[in-house]
Amino acid sequence: MREKGDVYGCHRVLYPTGFMPQAAERLDNHPEIFSNEILIDVIALQPTATAFSRIKTECGGDVEKMKKEFMNIVQHAGKFQCPVTRSGGILIGRIKEIGSDLADHTEAKVGDKIATLVSLSLTPLKIYSIEDISLETEQVFVKAEAILFESGIYAKLPSDLDENISLALMDVAGAPAQVAANVKTGDTVVVIGAGKAGILSLAEAKKRVAPSGKVICMEYDGQQCKTVRKLGIADHVIQANAQSPVEAFGKYNKVMNGKLADFTVNTVNVPDTELTTILTTKNEGLIYFFSMSTNFVKASLGAEGIKKYTRMMIGNGYYPNHTEIAFSIVRNHQKVKNYFAAKYTK
Repeated sequence: MREKGDVYGCHRVLYPTGFMPQAAERLDNHPEIFSNEILIDVIALQPTATAFSRIKTECGGDVEKMKKEFMNIVQHAGKFQCPVTRSGGILIGRIKEIGSDLADHTEAKVGDKIATLVSLSLTPLKIYSIEDISLETEQVFVKAEAILFESGIYAKLPSDLDENISLALMDVAGAPAQVAANVKTGDTVVVIGAGKAGILSLAEAKKRVAPSGKVICMEYDGQQCKTVRKLGIADHVIQANAQSPVEAFGKYNKVMNGKLADFTVNTVNVPDTELTTILTTKNEGLIYFFSMSTNFVKASLGAEGIKKYTRMMIGNGYYPNHTEIAFSIVRNHQKVKNYFAAKYTK
């Protein structure tokens, strides 16, 4: 065991020196831990939807090519960070070793199964082999080891949920948590994108705005629009391409008769949806850009260009107790639970 390192993991930065782990290009991923680190036997990675989608598209959906790309990224950087989107994801695994300086200051024990709640883009990771990649659930199953820094946050996997469901929920738990924190009774809420983050956000919004508020889902895929309707988590479902703001906003206005959102959540994993998000939100409304595809220059200048005053939040994936909020949605909404079970359990 090595001597105590920096609380934020800066001692693991190889290049460029002086950078923090997330911004660095290469990390020391040697599994011998410092005294204030935790070593994890990794079971699976859950890359961000943005990162996974880019790699899947670049590799033409060929799993073997994707394995090579994931391996190449980690071998070069000592972590998983998409070189284009700069996003990472999270992982699940079992605690293998706890540094002596942390042993009396953490609830975790060796053998506990956990999910890290800090990004893979700052987590030292050494992959020995990639066993499988699920194109449907966007999970990467590996034999690997990872390092959690003293400042790193994690959560024990709940015993009442399948671990693949837990991993999927934890990856996007920040989105419904911000809904819980910012939506109130009577609000109009728009959720753009109905992937796993969108589904959870819609379900949480529907609960928060009741009985007088409205929840609107805007989704490109027709089948996913049908899914949202069946789940009963939106008052209106609008099939529209958010990359085409004039057309999408026209569809929105046709349904909502000009009533704009108090709170809008953007969860899509494609670029150029900023203006649609801004157009559907009222002046002094609040936008939460959860998607890592968001270009904040386009968002800020876009709002300025249409003379729209909206408050905008960056997609910080962490919020206090955010995993429990996500777990609670699934536990208390049977249709949503069934949706995630069907999608993420083998």
